Amino acid sequence: MKRRGNLLPRRFCAMTNTHEVYMQRCLDLARLGAGLVSPNPMVGAVIVHQGKIVGEGWHQQFGEAHAEVNAINQVADKSCLNQSDLYVNLEPCSHTGKTPPCANLIIQHQFKRVIVGMSDPNPLVAGKGIALLKEAGIEVISGVLEEACLALNKRFIKHMLHQKPYVILKWAQTRNGFIAPDATKLSAQQFEEERHITGFMVQRLVHKWRTQEDAIMVATNTVITDNPALDARAWSGRAPIRIVLDRTLRLSLDLKVFKAPQTTFIINEIKEGEEANLIYIKLNFSGNWIEQMFAKLLAYQVQSILVEGGSMWLNTLIEQNYWDEAIVFYSPKHISEGIAAPKIGGKLAQQFELDKMQASQYFNI
Repeated sequence: MKRRGNLLPRRFCAMTNTHEVYMQRCLDLARLGAGLVSPNPMVGAVIVHQGKIVGEGWHQQFGEAHAEVNAINQVADKSCLNQSDLYVNLEPCSHTGKTPPCANLIIQHQFKRVIVGMSDPNPLVAGKGIALLKEAGIEVISGVLEEACLALNKRFIKHMLHQKPYVILKWAQTRNGFIAPDATKLSAQQFEEERHITGFMVQRLVHKWRTQEDAIMVATNTVITDNPALDARAWSGRAPIRIVLDRTLRLSLDLKVFKAPQTTFIINEIKEGEEANLIYIKLNFSGNWIEQMFAKLLAYQVQSILVEGGSMWLNTLIEQNYWDEAIVFYSPKHISEGIAAPKIGGKLAQQFELDKMQASQYFNI
């Protein structure tokens, strides 16, 4: 796609509202920051002058320039900005964090109009950015493709509004309803033959998803059975933090999940502290330890968690309603003796097929 001019993908042509067309472009740009900008939101910006895109940008890395700054920097002739529209999927910030306020920069260039997808739930902004723009005489239009904007930054919104991480459950199950073979009922050879429910294409997709979340989590039995590395080796991108639920610290530190360079949080009831790449988080398991865990993980800026097992841990999160989204792969494979897959409710959002498997996405609403 060309960066400038009116050449937009064919799918935009179905949109009759010009604001929606450019806002969709903002969303597409914003997604390029997935896995790179957390705990910040994903933001894209588009600058339009006389019906043509003259600049665009997105927030590319946490701590670096915001989308509006990158879009403005791309404009060759900045004298046109006072006759231009700025589109951005999230309200421009009005406070100084790691970068200066974007609202001030927009006012400095006296944009003609600013079109915003959604207001910022961050209490430090929460309407203040829009108010500053209006006070400076800039026209502001809000709520364009708001539902899509909210969906894009669901992790950030959950963090800001509820002070909890966004939890995504993921598993694959066989056609006869098993999440994994039962090692206690099968020979070593049978177990090895039946343990892989999905193939490389699904694994690659899951590794892509891992790069987009802050952390990936498993429980003790999964580590013992599979000895997973919990990295993203099948996809180029950021490797997530690993979280291991090991209440009594019975796992050997020789297992793959504890190896550097990735940071690994070990949730337990015995030990607190840091050793090399390992961070021990001690909880009181006689109380609401899940709430304790979420609070401590947020202190480390873990805003989203992809939970990949095991079955007991997945069932616990479902039963206690500590999940936001679930992705289930349904395999045509059959195994003889296995561990029952969790039962998920919620709203079925979408389905797709990959490598002869059907995948279903559910939301807890």
